[in-house]
Amino acid sequence: MSTQHSELRVGMVGYEFMGAAHSQAWRTVNRVFELPARVRMATICGRDAGKVAAAADRLGWDAYSTDWRDLVASDDIDVVDICTPGDSHAEIALAALAAGKHVICEKPLANTVAEAREMTAAAAAAQAAGVRSMCGFNYRRVPAVALMRQLVAEGRLGVLRHVRAAYLQDWIVDPQFPLVWRLQKDRAGSGALGDIGAHIIDLTQYVTGQRITGVSAVTETFVKERPLPGGSSGLAAQADGNGRATGAVTVDDAAVFVARLDDGALATYEASRFATGRKNALRVEINGSLGTVAFDLERLNELEFYDATRPTAEQGFSRILVTEAEHPYLSAWWPPGHIIGYEHSFTHQMRDFVEAVATGADPTPSFADALQVQLVLDAVTRSAELGSRWTEVEPALAALPV
Repeated sequence: MSTQHSELRVGMVGYEFMGAAHSQAWRTVNRVFELPARVRMATICGRDAGKVAAAADRLGWDAYSTDWRDLVASDDIDVVDICTPGDSHAEIALAALAAGKHVICEKPLANTVAEAREMTAAAAAAQAAGVRSMCGFNYRRVPAVALMRQLVAEGRLGVLRHVRAAYLQDWIVDPQFPLVWRLQKDRAGSGALGDIGAHIIDLTQYVTGQRITGVSAVTETFVKERPLPGGSSGLAAQADGNGRATGAVTVDDAAVFVARLDDGALATYEASRFATGRKNALRVEINGSLGTVAFDLERLNELEFYDATRPTAEQGFSRILVTEAEHPYLSAWWPPGHIIGYEHSFTHQMRDFVEAVATGADPTPSFADALQVQLVLDAVTRSAELGSRWTEVEPALAALPV
């Protein structure tokens, strides 16, 4: 896929929230960026024929399928985009890589370290044959976050000392909210930890260039039984006081942990889906010997920056409006001062993926990067089970099969 007018035919598995976000990005990416390949939204896949047909029409796909195996086997597909719950990531990705398809897989990479190891090994083997893979941590592609990383890499913060990260939501505060797949360990792998905690783990490691080496953690499940959604099957059920069928919540509602990074920085992390009033509140702050930088997703187009090298009389937090053409990704969009939104991070993600695949480069974050996040999730879980005992994070390379 190295010629200027080559085409990448995409097949996507899943059509709900992430499927809609990815579809928006696939529709947009060639209309915004000049790329060495053109995307064709070939096929969308889902189990329910009626729903996936409607999704194909609404989201802009040429065709639909009800069997991901047919999609993976098709000679008319070059890229497989996985937007399903975590319990199917490994099976679909392994089959797609074996079939010679490029793969982009939503985060977290898998439900277990064992699955993530197998996927990473398969991706490494496929890479030798020119097959590319990437895990979809979209917040890396927010321009303000990319600028944050640039400031750190340029040494503007000096020696990094503290990292603070929180991702807070409140969408399951109501105990009558049903037992959806995200609240089932066999489907989701973990709760707030993997769903939103994975984002801040990846984001802080990406921005700082450091890896988490050890953690001490606590987790909590505040509501342990929830009503079963309509049409649920295969779940052990009992009745509540009103005679409604309920099932056990088998994941965490919140996770809090402290960590050490490999260059010495201390870090704190909080992921909760029980932070009443917080809808999608992701915040990261990095303190260094020469300054501080902070990002808040609810102020997506801004960075807070404190430059301690300035004269004392001029010091104070400044607001950087990240909309200039020289800021990451923004030259393709609007005039300075015109803000962008959440969906743009996915368009930027697809831009980077398409460019890498079309030019034979390795996209990031790789499956190996995502495996490292999975190893942190695993260490947090084990630490919490051991009463917050300090738990080392296994290095990603050591986790790969020999």
